Amino acid sequence: MIDQSMRTRIDAMLARDRFMAWIFVALLWITIGFVYFATDQFITDRTLRIVLTIGAASILLFNTASMFAMVKHYQDDRDHIYGLDIKHLDENRRP
Repeated sequence: MIDQSMRTRIDAMLARDRFMAWIFVALLWITIGFVYFATDQFITDRTLRIVLTIGAASILLFNTASMFAMVKHYQDDRDHIYGLDIKHLDENRRP
């Protein structure tokens, strides 16, 4: 059984991790988009442009899906994952 104090700490850690995960995904999309459009003008071969598009789309698709799966797993098993983290953090703070 988890008390209210522990529940509050777990929820705060989960919210922070979820926020940072989606910040990472947004920055990844911005970075890949910037690189794609910055290099697009230099690529004249149609086949190479298709390969670049498929590669960029694959990176975005798989990284976004993996981040979604990670956040879902953290939320589903948050008591165990974050409970252990909090326990170790508290133990390390003791003199």
